[in-house]
Amino acid sequence: MFTKPPALLAPLALSTALLLAACASGEDAPTTATQGVTATESPAGSATGVLTVYSGRSEELVDPVIQAFTAQTGIEVEVRYADSAQLASQIIEEGERTPADVFFAQDAGALGAVDKAGLAGEVDPGVLELVPEQYRAASWVGVTGRARVVVYDPREVADEEVPTSVDDLTDPRWSGQVGLAPTNASFQSFVTAYRVAEGDEAARAWLEAMVANDAEVFEGNTPILDGVDNGVIEAGLINHYYWYRKVAEVGEADVASRLAFLGGGDPGALVNVAGVQPLGSTDQPAEAAAFVQYLLSDDAQTYFATETFEYPLVATVEPAADLPALDSIEGPEIDLSDLDSLRETIAMLEEVGLL
Repeated sequence: MFTKPPALLAPLALSTALLLAACASGEDAPTTATQGVTATESPAGSATGVLTVYSGRSEELVDPVIQAFTAQTGIEVEVRYADSAQLASQIIEEGERTPADVFFAQDAGALGAVDKAGLAGEVDPGVLELVPEQYRAASWVGVTGRARVVVYDPREVADEEVPTSVDDLTDPRWSGQVGLAPTNASFQSFVTAYRVAEGDEAARAWLEAMVANDAEVFEGNTPILDGVDNGVIEAGLINHYYWYRKVAEVGEADVASRLAFLGGGDPGALVNVAGVQPLGSTDQPAEAAAFVQYLLSDDAQTYFATETFEYPLVATVEPAADLPALDSIEGPEIDLSDLDSLRETIAMLEEVGLL
């Protein structure tokens, strides 16, 4: 476990004007849309047509990256924005007739669903090697990582009480004091990871125990974080970068909460990815490959690291602030492509009364 220390170890070198309102895809996006991405000379040349990207990442977040890609390569891009799961379903329904050349998803499960439907292309092996093995597959590659964490109130939670596993939160000590966001895509991916790693029976038992322990339901990560900071609850499950964004916006002195990074293979230590996938039906494979490669360039990786506090997945770019090293987070040993069984997870959440 890594517990967030009282003070940041290094200054946060980024804009503090961040938008913390949830987008339709369930993620936050910066308002300073043009910061952090630069256009540099590229040998890719100009496109023969317009590249169509289906994006489960919000326009506010990825448009500056796409604009920089076009400036660098001359490849024009048309983007369709929607929820990642919705776009995956659309690609599967459209099949080989899909106009999409590339799928840029907020989570690996959506990419896995398209792959298992036989509609994905392949990522160049040299590009795949830029990213650690657990964050890629033959048909997709992770762009950024996000870790699940426990946010807690050190004013109420003693050091020895800080959870080291999500299973700790079922103890009566936490009755009525833990915030969950069942409608949030990241929480649903965590539950799916629990199902994949430990089995449906264990995941259901955990959910039922949390319901019995009067877990508080919130609409998303930000309300949970605010609830802990305001003393409404003592702990909650969120993605790591929400805490860092809030510190960047208001200053650490005005953020009471701290983070606990779990480990030991705990489902609560899941590191999911936003990833990108060329589609097998594209008639512009070279342009699609160039887009995938650009998202792993230092320019794009630095933008995501400094604007969203997600983990860059390319070794040449450091994460922002004092995040624990990505390879120090011991999450569940699962294939991220297997997070595609969202329908079963939603059914389970409905059955236990969380949806």
